[in-house]
Amino acid sequence: MPVAIITGASKGLGRALAEALAARGWDLVLDARTAEVLKETAAAVGKHGGAVEALAGDVTDPVHRSALVAAAGRLGGCDLVVSNASALGAEPLVRLEALDLAGLRRALEVNVVAALGLVQEALPLLRDAREGAVIAVSSDAAAEAYETWGGYGASKAALDQLAAVLGAEEPGLRVWAVDPGDMATDLYAAAVPEDGEARPEPGSVAPGFLRLLDERPASGRYAAPALSEGRR
Repeated sequence: MPVAIITGASKGLGRALAEALAARGWDLVLDARTAEVLKETAAAVGKHGGAVEALAGDVTDPVHRSALVAAAGRLGGCDLVVSNASALGAEPLVRLEALDLAGLRRALEVNVVAALGLVQEALPLLRDAREGAVIAVSSDAAAEAYETWGGYGASKAALDQLAAVLGAEEPGLRVWAVDPGDMATDLYAAAVPEDGEARPEPGSVAPGFLRLLDERPASGRYAAPALSEGRR
């Protein structure tokens, strides 16, 4: 069975992707910081019959990242790394003039440094996989200038660039930066708590991610809602 590592997997998009892959027979290594929630997610995902390793920890910890990759190795290898764990830098979001620099550093550490560190750790297994792939979960804030989204958007723009260069450096892999679009997640609620507008559930964009795995288009940046609708 193919094996995927998914960070930030206990809730929201990470859990939706875990459930979608598990339903297709994937074995999974799941990461999140909150052990109890991750345990509940792993139990639910495990009902599909595949192996599920749930490791609670912080992706900024290199020891934890090594443990995630080691768990994938025990399951048989690593076919896919999904860097979904994200930090906003400020909750709720604030204008750049008020953005705490420690918060910005945290966003860069989680969204950029840890994502690269995990891929570096997993690269030997990814190269050995029949169809190794990396998905960096991005944001439209990486490409558009929305007020208060500057710190988070800058970190996602950096993640996009890392993914683009990794795709050029690793032609044997597929490396996709994916903008999932607006979703009803805890992250969005923390970012803009006063926004009560209804948004799509994370599971609604999972088909777009699966389409990438099915069709294996060239490495690059994609929008999950468009993929789900059969567009690119």
